[in-house]
Amino acid sequence: MTVFKQVKRTAVNKSPAAELPKGNLMEHKRHRRFNTKDTYPEQNLNNDLCQAVVTEGGKTVYLRGQCPQNLDDFVNIASGDAIEQTHKVMQNIRQLIEECGGTMEHLVKVVVYITDVRHREDVYRTMGEYIEGVFPVSTGLVVQALARPEWLVEIDGTAVIPTEYKP
Repeated sequence: MTVFKQVKRTAVNKSPAAELPKGNLMEHKRHRRFNTKDTYPEQNLNNDLCQAVVTEGGKTVYLRGQCPQNLDDFVNIASGDAIEQTHKVMQNIRQLIEECGGTMEHLVKVVVYITDVRHREDVYRTMGEYIEGVFPVSTGLVVQALARPEWLVEIDGTAVIPTEYKP
């Protein structure tokens, strides 16, 4: 078992992950890291994930399932596209973690709900832009429907912000 105490950001492109603040490295232990390009070679994916995360101290943030709508007024985005919906969902997740005093580096778990398996590759590829170098654990489910018929994706998450972290 390999234990990693720190993850450094090395984003080389202008992906959403490149926007994450640098410094104040996390203290979570990421066990059995992998990338989906290795586990699903038949799909065009590139998500940094792991099999387990151990946290030590800190503040746990449980995120409600995020849908493709604005956080302030609950208005849906005007798109039936899985990629655009996933961008909005991940932007909401990032905003909520930041409002709670953390960064996407502190994301330790996501649960992804999609309404059609044909959206899986687009959803995971888009999500991968936001979790590059983070390695959360991930569970993916294909469900019959979400709370609104126009929603194609919903993602909930858990973040643990180390006690000593200073934004």
